[in-house]
Amino acid sequence: MTRVYNFSAGPAILPEEVMEQARDEMLDWQGTGMSVMEMSHRGKQFMSIAEQAEADLRELLAIPDNYKVLFLQGGATSQFAMVPINLLRGNNKADYLCTGHWSKKAIAEGRRFCEINLAASSEESGFQHIPPHQEWHLDPEAAYVHYTPNETIAGVEFHWIPDTGEVPLVADMSSTLLSRPLDVSRFGVIYAGAQKNIGCAGLTVVIVRDDLIGQPLGGAPSMFDYQIHGDNNSMYNTPPTYAWYIAGLVFGWLKRKGGLSAIAEVNRAKADMLYHFIDSSGFYHNPVERASRSRMNVPFILSEQGLDGVFLEQAEKAGLTNLKGHRSVGGMRASIYNAMPQEGVEALVEFMKEFERTQA
Repeated sequence: MTRVYNFSAGPAILPEEVMEQARDEMLDWQGTGMSVMEMSHRGKQFMSIAEQAEADLRELLAIPDNYKVLFLQGGATSQFAMVPINLLRGNNKADYLCTGHWSKKAIAEGRRFCEINLAASSEESGFQHIPPHQEWHLDPEAAYVHYTPNETIAGVEFHWIPDTGEVPLVADMSSTLLSRPLDVSRFGVIYAGAQKNIGCAGLTVVIVRDDLIGQPLGGAPSMFDYQIHGDNNSMYNTPPTYAWYIAGLVFGWLKRKGGLSAIAEVNRAKADMLYHFIDSSGFYHNPVERASRSRMNVPFILSEQGLDGVFLEQAEKAGLTNLKGHRSVGGMRASIYNAMPQEGVEALVEFMKEFERTQA
């Protein structure tokens, strides 16, 4: 069997160890004679899987005891609505930072529920940098401040946590959660779709501080109430059991790899290698301000746009897949999440060198 290096932004590459364990347990999980797919979510077997997954995630992130960990459905996109529904709490104002495609979507959804203060935006520059903190215009009376620490399409990333004082900080960490250590206590809510660094599509992880739940907007659906999900251990309805199981396997893999400090060093080395090559080349270009570059998603542009198709075709033949940039920006994009081995980035760099040699 030949595996490719999959640079997809999501659903993304999974650790081979995790895939192999899932394969081995597919028909018979630990002698039960059942697949995890077939288990009752309220049975003792799946309950043990769920409890271990939460315990491992809490350990990896050192999540304080006054935070709920929820394993939900609906993707990060559902959280665009669930955040204002749960956090407005009688307020009608919220601050948002606009740094790319996904923060724009969160803002559009937030406007359905409250008055949005656009505290900072980099849209005029084409989302090529993170607005400096001193240029922000935060509202001290806002119910919360929402931002997207990493924008997968533009390839920009916050390398610091904003200070929002007493106003709860909310973060869409779909593409960065578990890629490095994190001080969870700095946040009111963290949410993340699983299909990048956590596991497979279908699961959304939400980490929410206890004092921010219990007062949703009147008339809010039960499925959009954090309190209900917390009170029912994320099992108010049938949860995405298999995706939850896969996430648990990934958490175990991360622990065996040395935890988040260790994976952060690997991620830094991979990103540095790719950016160093791009910067040393006259054939490729990364448009993002250096201080704002993402470690997870690396966009790059060829000096001759007409060669994009040839590049992608030859890369595919070389076992380097899903390098096409998002349709809204074009060019190329290499997503190098936790599960992308360093050998994959090395193979990409070697291919890019050879393509430049033959095409420049």
